[in-house]
Amino acid sequence: MKQITSLQNPFIKSLVLLQEKAKARKQSGTFLIEGQREITLAIKGGYEVETILFYPEICSESEARKLSGNAELIEINKEVFEKLAYRDTTEGIIGIANSKKFQLSDLKLSNNPLILIAEAPEKPGNIGALLRTADAANLDAVIIANPKGDLFNPNVVRSSVGCLFTNQIATGSTPEIIAFLKEKKINFYCATLQNSTSYHTQDYTTPTALVVGTEASGLTQEWRDEATQNIIIPMQGEIDSMNVSVAAAILIFEAKRQRGF
Repeated sequence: MKQITSLQNPFIKSLVLLQEKAKARKQSGTFLIEGQREITLAIKGGYEVETILFYPEICSESEARKLSGNAELIEINKEVFEKLAYRDTTEGIIGIANSKKFQLSDLKLSNNPLILIAEAPEKPGNIGALLRTADAANLDAVIIANPKGDLFNPNVVRSSVGCLFTNQIATGSTPEIIAFLKEKKINFYCATLQNSTSYHTQDYTTPTALVVGTEASGLTQEWRDEATQNIIIPMQGEIDSMNVSVAAAILIFEAKRQRGF
């Protein structure tokens, strides 16, 4: 079995770039996954894991082999592991996986789908939280409109605790996604302050997409103009907005409640 103990190893240097640079991830079509749970969920989600690196003081060779499947297994030392590990609780194992293309046309929807759409989320922590909520509610899909960053950013992978791999995900421009929803005859309800009615008055038992924007600027005009209905979560305090992942959770679980779940 191959062992790597030098930070100057060209392969290790390339992995450091994968952690740090979206351009490197895009060019190589690969990204890093840390942790046994995350690697397990990635494999379950159909991601091809090419290589697994393990630090035997934390993760034994037998544990690594259970996850490796057809992947190449490489033993690394503490210095290399600490250089590559993005967080403290990585469990001594890191996978290198092939990226996926998040195409709208690849989505497989049920007859009565419930979808979350987030327009231009910027903070990896918010994206991760949205994906965790979508997983908890077993949504049909999460669609990112006008994505600002790379969904394989290590902060997204980390904050989603593997839910990046358990959700159906697609990306596209706002016009592309609106056209997709109309083609599929999916009603879409946009969370916005303008021309809105209270969220709990709407019927989400038919094919439905719930659309949220950024906390700073909300949804763009095109979403507000095209919506089946603009909706609002009534606020009783001094501010007029809340964290996007919290707002999404409120809307999603109201829809789930109406659907009897």
